[in-house]
Amino acid sequence: MKAVTWRGVNEVGVEDVPEPKILNDHDIILEVGLSVTCGSDLHLLGGYIPAMRAGDVLGHEFMGTVAEVGRNVTKHKVGDRVVVVSFTSCGQCWYCKQELWSLCDNGNPNPGITEALWGQGIGGCYGYSHALGGYAGSHARYMRVPYADQGAFPIPDGVSDERALFASDAAPTGWTGAHQAEVKPGDVVAVWGAGGVGQMAARKAMLMGAERVVVIDRFDNRLAQVRTHIGAETLDYEEVDVPAELREMSGGRGPDVCIEAVGMEAHGNGPQYLYDQVKQQLRLQSDRPTALREAIYACRKGGTVFALGVFGGLVDKFPMGAVMNKALTLRGAQQHGHRYIPEILDLMARDEVRTEHLATHVMSLDDGPRGYRMFKNKEDGCVRAVFRPGA
Repeated sequence: MKAVTWRGVNEVGVEDVPEPKILNDHDIILEVGLSVTCGSDLHLLGGYIPAMRAGDVLGHEFMGTVAEVGRNVTKHKVGDRVVVVSFTSCGQCWYCKQELWSLCDNGNPNPGITEALWGQGIGGCYGYSHALGGYAGSHARYMRVPYADQGAFPIPDGVSDERALFASDAAPTGWTGAHQAEVKPGDVVAVWGAGGVGQMAARKAMLMGAERVVVIDRFDNRLAQVRTHIGAETLDYEEVDVPAELREMSGGRGPDVCIEAVGMEAHGNGPQYLYDQVKQQLRLQSDRPTALREAIYACRKGGTVFALGVFGGLVDKFPMGAVMNKALTLRGAQQHGHRYIPEILDLMARDEVRTEHLATHVMSLDDGPRGYRMFKNKEDGCVRAVFRPGA
């Protein structure tokens, strides 16, 4: 079958790969309906995430129809339309029972790599390197979904494929950030990054009662989406002094909660950004934390900073003094989507969460390299490139 694959640093291809088979009684085989690019894929393309191999199938945000079920699957049957969370989690270990699903002890069959990188292993993720399990990704006609009773969720009637698609990763990742940052009614919340995850973090903060939600980016079309479809305020960091503007919008204090939804390849202005970029290109640091630094400096004293964008390793010039002396709470997480997807799908069915606008470009798998190029370079206003494997 045809699939979009990683061929090397900054190289995406389309090639034939074997069709998946059920390997475990708790697996399903999914006929993929839609699969979408994600900003974290760009870290794979840039070579910043270890343990990619030529021919690995990309993609971790997807929905589709159940084509085959393992004999111990109890919640799904052939023909069901489902959305699948991007992380594989067993549902039985201590972390899953604490609803810390992306930290599952059993979802990643290759835990040694992340144990060496981060001190402990975390769960597995589709199409996201052999460090996170080596699972084939979703940019293909069919894929294997392990732990299907935990990770696949029925899509309500009336919720379109295009809307349900983003309940796989963008929406639950945004939900994770706002919920775990403990946004409270009346808070001022700032979100760095107006991609899918940043927009969904802003939406969740609004639903949690935040008084003002401000999203920071530099692309006019993404900022326009925030204003039109999310209803939050926006700042263009190339046009204004972001920390000063945020203080003005929060009674002189700074935001109560700052959510960084950009990650290890953040863009910025000034000499510090150039310094970070050079060090990253020379592999003297793995991640450039431009947006995270600004969030820490901008946050009010005693506030919370949440790192929601993907980071993989080490950063330089991290303002630990600001974290400690301002009494900040600093948290981060991959998404615990199993916890949030049922709520998200219900809100989608009630038209309180809309995501179709994120799918700015829909194309076939044959256009995979073009889709990733458009997405990476923001060509033609591309916010997300969506692949339709059956086309």
